[in-house]
Amino acid sequence: MGGNLGCHRSIPKDPTDFSNSKRKFSAACNFSHILVNQERLNINTATEEELMTLPGVNRMVAQNIVQYRDCIAGFKKVEDLALVSGIGAGKLEIIRLEICVSSRTSSSQHSPSSLRKDFEPHLSCTGMNINTATPAQLMSIRGITGKIANNVVEYRLENGPFKSIEDLVRVNHINSSLLDKIRFQVYVERSRTPSTNTNGGLTYTTKSHPSPTSFSLLSEDLDLPAGGPTRIMSVRPDVEPPSGMREGKAVVRVATWNLQNCSCEKANNPGIKEVVCMTLLENDIKLLAVQDLVEREALDKFCVELNQGSLDSVRKWRGPRGVWKSTVSEKPTGLFNKGVSYSGFLWDSSSGIDLKDASVLESPVVNGNGMHPHPRPYLAHFYVGSLEMTMVNVHMSAGAWESKCRNHTSEEVKAHRLTSRIQDTLKAQKGLVVLGDFGLPPQSSELDQLRKERLSPLVPPNMFTNISTRSPKGSLCLDNIWVSKSLKKIYAGHCLVVREGLTNPWIPDNWSWGGVVSDHCPVMAEFYVDVAQKELRNRVSVVERGESMSKHER
Repeated sequence: MGGNLGCHRSIPKDPTDFSNSKRKFSAACNFSHILVNQERLNINTATEEELMTLPGVNRMVAQNIVQYRDCIAGFKKVEDLALVSGIGAGKLEIIRLEICVSSRTSSSQHSPSSLRKDFEPHLSCTGMNINTATPAQLMSIRGITGKIANNVVEYRLENGPFKSIEDLVRVNHINSSLLDKIRFQVYVERSRTPSTNTNGGLTYTTKSHPSPTSFSLLSEDLDLPAGGPTRIMSVRPDVEPPSGMREGKAVVRVATWNLQNCSCEKANNPGIKEVVCMTLLENDIKLLAVQDLVEREALDKFCVELNQGSLDSVRKWRGPRGVWKSTVSEKPTGLFNKGVSYSGFLWDSSSGIDLKDASVLESPVVNGNGMHPHPRPYLAHFYVGSLEMTMVNVHMSAGAWESKCRNHTSEEVKAHRLTSRIQDTLKAQKGLVVLGDFGLPPQSSELDQLRKERLSPLVPPNMFTNISTRSPKGSLCLDNIWVSKSLKKIYAGHCLVVREGLTNPWIPDNWSWGGVVSDHCPVMAEFYVDVAQKELRNRVSVVERGESMSKHER
C-alpha cells in the first residue's frame, strides 16, 4: 500500500484501476503500463510547491512535511506521514492514493513516477494523457470520434484537468461501455512536473520537465514562453505604463503586501516572481512594505529580477523598470507555528526614493520563553523627493502571536499590540505612514491607539483585502495604510486594493495549479511629490553592477 511497489506485489487498489474487479493482478504481469499511468507524488523528494498540489496541503503543512522528513532522514512508508503536524490519519486517507515513498537516491522500491521514466518509449505509443491531448491526438484513440474529442477538450477547459480516468464518463457521449474500451489507451497525469511545450501538442512526447521550483535566474528554460503546469499561458493585465502623474501633478505610489510565508524557494517559483514583479511595474508601485518573509534573503530575489529581467514578461515590460533596492529587518518581526518571520521594504531608487535608516522597534516585554509576545514593527525613514517619510511596517496577524504567548492572558496581548515604546515613537515622528497586515479591520477598538495619534486609515472597512481562487472578491479587511495628519494633506485621494494579475499557472492551488501568491492583496495609495518626476529621476544615478550598498540595503 502507498506506492511501495516491488516485484510480485499486487497493484494498490485505486479507483482508476479495475474498480469493478476483485482480482489482484501481479506487478510481474505485463500490466506495467497501467501501473505507471497513475502518477503519484514521491513525498521523499517533493518540494514544498509540489506537496501543495495535494488536497488540503497548504504551505504551512508542506513546510511541516519537509521539516519532519529532514529530521527522520526520509519517510520509510506512507503511513509515517500521519505523524506530521497538520496531516493526521484523516487527511492521510484522503491523499494516500496520490502519494508514494521511495528512496531519495536509489531503491528497489520504485514509485510509479520513477517507473514512468523506464517505460517512456512504451508510453509514447500505448498511452495518452487526456489532460494535455489535443482533439487530433484524441481521435487517434480507437472509439473516439471528432465530436467526442472536442467534447473532452471542452470539458477540460470548463472544469479543469481530469482527476482520474473515471471522470471521462462525465463527458458527453462517453458512457461506461466506451470507457472500458479506451481505458488502457489513456492515462491521467496531474502535471506535477509541468510541461513547457507550447506548440499546441503537435509533437507527442512524454518527456518530463523540471518542477517550477527547480528553475533558477540563470536557467535557459526561463526564456521559454510562460506556460505553467496546466499548459495555460500566463496572462497579465493589459495596461499601459503609468505616467506617474495625477491631475497634472507628480505622484508616488506606496504599497503594502503580506507575501505569506515567503521563503527563498517560494520566491524562486517563476510564477510567484512574475506576479510580484509585474504587479509592481503594472501598478507603478515605487515603495513596497513586505511582511511575512520566513527567510531574509527571499526579498532580494524579487529585487534581482526587477533589475536584471530574467523572466520574459519582466524583460519585455514596455515602461522603465527602474533601479530597485531592498532592506530586510535584522531581527524577526513576527512569529508563525515553526519559527519567525521578517519584514522588509522594496523601492525604486530611480524615482527619487532613498533610504535614510531602518530598525526594528523593540518590545520591552518578553514571555517565559524569552520571546517577544507582541509583533515588532519595522521602522524606516525614506526620502521621497525633498520629503522625509517615516514608514512603520507592521505584521499583526491575529492568532500567530497569541498562540505563542502562553504566559500572557488574551487581554494583555490585545492591550499591548502596540506597546508604549511604539506609541512614543509614533508621537515623535513626522510624515508618518503605518502600513501592513493588522489582522484586524480598521474600525477595531484595538487600533484606537493609532487614532489617538491622529492617524487615519485609507482603506475603508468595506474594501476587502484578502483573496483566494475560491473567493476572488475577498471578505476581510485586514491590510491597511494609516497616515498622519501632515501626510493626509499630500494624499492624492487614490487608494486601491490590487486584485488583477495575482494568479499564475506555476503557483500551486491545493491539488491543482493557478493559485494566488498570497491570501493578501497588495494595497497601495498615492501621494503628491513636490518635484517633477523627471527631476526626481535625474537626482538618482543608476546603480552600476557591483556598487556597494549601505548596511541597511540588500
